[in-house]
Amino acid sequence: MAMTESPLDTSNIDQEQLLASAEKGTSLWADAWVRLRKNRLALVGLAILVFLTVVSILTPWIAPYGYEVQDLALGASAPSREHWFGTDIFGRDLLTRVMYGGRMSLAVGFVATGVALVIGVLWGTVAGYAGGRVDAVMMRIVDILYALPFMIFIILLMVVFGRNILLLFLAIGAVEWLTMARIVRSQVQSLRKQEFIEAAYSLGLSRWRIIHRHLIPNTLGPVIVYTTLTIPSVMLLEAFLSFLGLGVQPPASSWGLLINNGVETMEEYPWLLIFPGLALSITLFSLNFLGDGLRDALDPRASKD
Repeated sequence: MAMTESPLDTSNIDQEQLLASAEKGTSLWADAWVRLRKNRLALVGLAILVFLTVVSILTPWIAPYGYEVQDLALGASAPSREHWFGTDIFGRDLLTRVMYGGRMSLAVGFVATGVALVIGVLWGTVAGYAGGRVDAVMMRIVDILYALPFMIFIILLMVVFGRNILLLFLAIGAVEWLTMARIVRSQVQSLRKQEFIEAAYSLGLSRWRIIHRHLIPNTLGPVIVYTTLTIPSVMLLEAFLSFLGLGVQPPASSWGLLINNGVETMEEYPWLLIFPGLALSITLFSLNFLGDGLRDALDPRASKD
């Protein structure tokens, strides 16, 4: 009697089908993106930041009026169809000035944070990898700089070397790298004991190659998170300096300078304070929401449901 093949027999199933049905592996960054997409506030913050950045880049072509176009006869007028945000005391369109101010504020935030990022990552990586006396000396320097009054340091730089916008970028970035250096140092100290670092060292790779190819890429998670939280603090610092008259100087404009001008006339012309303040507040909230989302996405252990 012939034996019939059982319908449950899987011995003849093609091996390629089994491999095709196997679940594909995903990278750390792919998993982080999946977790980030579940955070609606972070996505909203990301969308707002992308929108503001694009608008800032395209401002010279999409601004409704010229940057320095004045209508002294119009003076400070309330929001209307012709001027959605109203005009300032010189008859300049406030929407246009807010858009140009956004270019300056975002530029200060990104450039100064970039300066702090480069200094902090390199300093923290070298200190954490070298260890010993080198680490002790480098981190004592960081401790001494932490003890200095940063605001007075920046004000002295602006007074001595002049109110130059490039100097403003460098001055702010030069005092915002300290925390970044500490974060990167702690990450590197934990990574240097891992097996893949010891393997790279045993293969004869140079210290710079180990730092460049293995240590720095594996610290990008915390660095990215802290970067998104540094940009708001840098923008607030620039706004405060402009509020004091030490930041961006007329005829250039930033949100901090516009807020300063609005404070002086807020009782008579409140829209001069409301709209620049809203633009700065929305940007800062968006950056904080995105930073919190990235922290949870890149380190899911930090926030468990």
